[in-house]
Amino acid sequence: MNATHHHQKIPKRRWGIGALLGMGVLINYIDRIGLSVAAPQIKDMFNLSAVELGLLFSAFAWSYSLLQIPVGMVLDRFGPTRVGRWGAFLWGVASTITAFSSGFAGIFAARILLGIAEAPAFPVSSKATGYWFPRNERGMATAIFDAAAKFSNVIGVPLIAVTIVTFGWRWGFGLTALLSFSYFFAFLLVYRDPSADAKLSKQELQYIQNGGAAPEGPSNAGALNMLGYLLGKSKVWGLTIGFAAYGYSFYLFLTWLPGYLVQTMHMSILKSAGFAAIPWAVATITDLFVGGWLIDHLISRGKDESLVRKGVLIVGMLLGLAVFGATQTTDPVWAIVWISIALGGLASAAPVGWSLPSLIAPKGGAGTIGGIMNFANNLMGAAAPIVTGVIVGATNSFANAFMVAGVILLVGIVSFVFVLGKIEPIPDPEPATPAPLPVH
Repeated sequence: MNATHHHQKIPKRRWGIGALLGMGVLINYIDRIGLSVAAPQIKDMFNLSAVELGLLFSAFAWSYSLLQIPVGMVLDRFGPTRVGRWGAFLWGVASTITAFSSGFAGIFAARILLGIAEAPAFPVSSKATGYWFPRNERGMATAIFDAAAKFSNVIGVPLIAVTIVTFGWRWGFGLTALLSFSYFFAFLLVYRDPSADAKLSKQELQYIQNGGAAPEGPSNAGALNMLGYLLGKSKVWGLTIGFAAYGYSFYLFLTWLPGYLVQTMHMSILKSAGFAAIPWAVATITDLFVGGWLIDHLISRGKDESLVRKGVLIVGMLLGLAVFGATQTTDPVWAIVWISIALGGLASAAPVGWSLPSLIAPKGGAGTIGGIMNFANNLMGAAAPIVTGVIVGATNSFANAFMVAGVILLVGIVSFVFVLGKIEPIPDPEPATPAPLPVH
């Protein structure tokens, strides 16, 4: 076919930008993990109680979650270039403060700052991907940065653990500060929006824009009008409820998987860390292959875009229900198999979720939709470890905790099927209208 032949000759600058965004998310997540690896040493050094440690663990989540919607609005106003630079610079500052902290208060303040600094990371990547990639490449482009978040558990934990065990916990944060500042300089030097990128050829820019890239620039409606307009749209609610259900299970595994393996499967901490890496490795692969390559492949073969994306979303969430299998076994190998199927399924759905803000947003609205969606996702992320802890404490078993996650997934699936509707752009709001028009 001629289109394929033509496709070969188009330069690949956009994929360099995609890789840059992926590196950012990888470092971003390694920054977050650092504290859980360093916690035993920090606890001993500063004589922290379990409650104080819990506060340190949660400090990041609160500032990160609360800022999602404001950050989305700021991002839609000022764009990925400026917001992305400031964010990356502040990640480095937060890690540096942690490395030099003299006690609980300093680390607590640094974690709150890290939450503020990293709040734009995913919305920036999502919005920039919308600018830089045509619709038929959006799956793979989104999967690159989404898979980086999963892969951080495979590579980041051992990297930080080795550093902390060898040189002490301060060096662990020194390392994350170094990584963060390196990324800041890379982003500063390399990232521009397509229209401002001198190294982007006319031919590639044309290919990106003709393929349905998101239009650059802010909306004429104003930030608060845009937020009100979007909150009145069932599409936005369908995406938000569905993605929040995904977030609950994702954060359950992120926080409790090693503890589950130690308590239920009676593994040592070291063995549990090795076993826990397996589902995350599976998740990285399904994220890239199913949530990325397969979606783009099917769409480029002429399959219905909306059907393909929703199909992967729903099948991925259904596979997440394999968590029920883990409640029915006492064999650690089978438990890991069931959890790998569940996490692999969820991971293949995740990049679809993150590609949707730029696919359904009106002009200048992708950051705000990403913010709304990620706010709900992180509220569920904050609830999941607490609810799981309460259930495990009361019943001394993970079975009911996994059941709750399964029921929440079912609610998410219903929301994606019936509330989200067709994956197509929401019409632009009227410029600064007094009230949004109702949807039919």
